[in-house]
Amino acid sequence: MNLFQILNDIEKVDPEVYDKLDNRRSVMKQFAKISGKLALAAVPIAFGGMFKKAYGQGTTAVVDTLQFALTLEYLEAAFYVKAVSTAGLIPAGAPTAAITTIRDHETAHVNFLKTAITSLGATPVTSPTFDFSGGNGSNNGPFKTVFSDYGLFLAVAQTFEDTGVRAYKGQAGNLISNNDVLTAALNIHSVEARHAAHIRSMRKAAGAAVKPWITLNDTGGIGTAVAASYAGEELTTQATINIVNINGMSISANAASEAFDEDLSKAAVLAIVDPFIA
Repeated sequence: MNLFQILNDIEKVDPEVYDKLDNRRSVMKQFAKISGKLALAAVPIAFGGMFKKAYGQGTTAVVDTLQFALTLEYLEAAFYVKAVSTAGLIPAGAPTAAITTIRDHETAHVNFLKTAITSLGATPVTSPTFDFSGGNGSNNGPFKTVFSDYGLFLAVAQTFEDTGVRAYKGQAGNLISNNDVLTAALNIHSVEARHAAHIRSMRKAAGAAVKPWITLNDTGGIGTAVAASYAGEELTTQATINIVNINGMSISANAASEAFDEDLSKAAVLAIVDPFIA
């Protein structure tokens, strides 16, 4: 058994695996100490421990992750349901059709996650009461005109979608022990990414100076109230390699940051959505 080759193969599949552990040197040192039949018999246990630390394997981790995702989907679904039902908010035609489609997607996500959680023997969390003004239940937060100002509505929608993309990426590792759930979650992740890009195109059509993707940690003109949703997106290093001007090519920090969506931790996402929960 070539332990180092196995570790190298794992790194090829997930270049960030050592970021999830202590570091590459520490892992290599642990396995370098394994010798003799007794130690070799413990290799599967050692690998199991490594993967558990790196990816949070186990049904409990899967259920916890799905419950977390469900809360986010409740937020988005309720947001779009309210928007579509608010007369005069969304222009007729293509804008209404697009937001209605996104509403239906988010509702489908809620239903899927509830089914998945139930199939794992757990009870889905109930939907919180939301305050889409971002005022923690006061309905007087920085986005209090979100359902009367179309531009602001799109700005908040962009923030929710961008946050959702990063949230799913941050939690994907916790689902790696269940291929079916992982595949479905990654499908949701891709749908959220398409939502994010389309909402941005709608903002641009409405006059906002915004790209279809995130540049550095720019909020797209929304401001400091949503800065936490974009913190860390300015990263230009991937798998320890700085992409800026890589191999002598002219690649700016803007372009390097635009190439990847960075993940968000569960704690960071919960802090972001907390103002929207009454």
